[in-house]
Amino acid sequence: MEQTVDTRTKLLTGNPFRVMLSLSLPAIIGMVVIGLYNFMDALFVGQMVGPSAMGAVTVSYPFTLINSGVSTLIGIGSASVLSRAVGRKDQATIDRIMGNLIAAIALLSVIITVVGMIFTRQILTLSGAEGEILEQAVRYLRIVFTGSLFVNFAQAANMVMRGEGLLKRAMLIMGAGALLNIALDPLMIAIVKSNGGGVEGAAYATVISQVVQAVVTVWYFLKKSKNVRIHKVRIDGKLMPEVLGVGVSAMLMQVMQLIQQTLMYNTAARYGGDEWQIILGASLRLQAFAFIPLWGVSQGFQPAAGTNYGAGEYGRVKKFMRVFTLSATALAAVFYVPVMLAPKAMLSMFITDSSIVALGTDSLRLLFSTYITLGFMIMVITLFQALGEGGKAGLLSVLRQIALFIPLVLLLPRIAGIGVQGVFLAPVITDLGVLVLCVVMVALTFGRMTKKQNELHVKGVRI
Repeated sequence: MEQTVDTRTKLLTGNPFRVMLSLSLPAIIGMVVIGLYNFMDALFVGQMVGPSAMGAVTVSYPFTLINSGVSTLIGIGSASVLSRAVGRKDQATIDRIMGNLIAAIALLSVIITVVGMIFTRQILTLSGAEGEILEQAVRYLRIVFTGSLFVNFAQAANMVMRGEGLLKRAMLIMGAGALLNIALDPLMIAIVKSNGGGVEGAAYATVISQVVQAVVTVWYFLKKSKNVRIHKVRIDGKLMPEVLGVGVSAMLMQVMQLIQQTLMYNTAARYGGDEWQIILGASLRLQAFAFIPLWGVSQGFQPAAGTNYGAGEYGRVKKFMRVFTLSATALAAVFYVPVMLAPKAMLSMFITDSSIVALGTDSLRLLFSTYITLGFMIMVITLFQALGEGGKAGLLSVLRQIALFIPLVLLLPRIAGIGVQGVFLAPVITDLGVLVLCVVMVALTFGRMTKKQNELHVKGVRI
């Protein structure tokens, strides 16, 4: 328990800014490298095979979020339970986490692999893909689905490491797998292309990398981890409801992103055709990659907020919220400024046709116009997950990605000749509405924490 106590002490007593740096920097690096999986697949395929192949990878991406949703469901839920257990020094709960995680991941991954491979074409047609883009997407996605078990276990277990506060170790393991994927991408694409294929090479590179990463992760939890070890592998009836209670809200962010992007691709195809599907695909890849560092900051925030909340240190929870939010906003500016100033250069990384790039520059700027506010919104959602208030986190996710977004993306293209630009405007209006709600909800939550803190002071308990 020595390492857990050391990490716990750091979270409960360390300088908030220094703790933020120690947690967030490895998390950001790790999550950026993870994000390079699909980003580099699209980039290498776009440059080495062609625009249609890049379109196939980007159209496939939303459906890879099925796997991300499963790993997030079990991983974030388990990490939230772990961080609060660490705060309470509850080793009995800690010892049950990995066995429950492995059993749940195995069951869900087998279902995804079987269903996904059988219905690949039907799934992809939901995005409006057709012709050559559809054919290449089918070949790519079927291969990716074969690696479901490996990627889901590796990602979920990595989230448990982060929940314990071991973000550097999590970064190294996940980063090694992603770097292997980047190295394999051009090699596998070239090999497959020489045999009449192309896009399949990127999928093979991804699956090989995921297998290697999963093997390393199993070895770590069996042989190296001092505190969170693999014990009895089974679904834990007492632990699972708590895992799902928090994990569902995190999973919704992934699954609803699938629905959101599928609808966007379909609408773009209806109102703009293949060119606008390619523009949207490149724009969403840039947005997804820019979002990943913010997700990395949130991974650092989760153990800091959860451990302090579990220990009753409400004042430090609020301090961490301020520090992490300011840091996430500053990081968002690093991506926001280049996109707004040089959208043509950004799109050209994925699209080699200069006429298509010129057509999409203003739309890319529009899509990114509210990106600078996402740091705060993500920290609010993460705060509720860390506190075990999955319902509030789920509400914000549903509003942002379904309840507000879907009506807007369906209606805006029909209004006043907006057409395909409505696809890019819908998420902007949605984000502004959710931003207001985030401010209100976090103010109320902090008000309740202040009341609890004052009550404990009156009773003579030091907080």
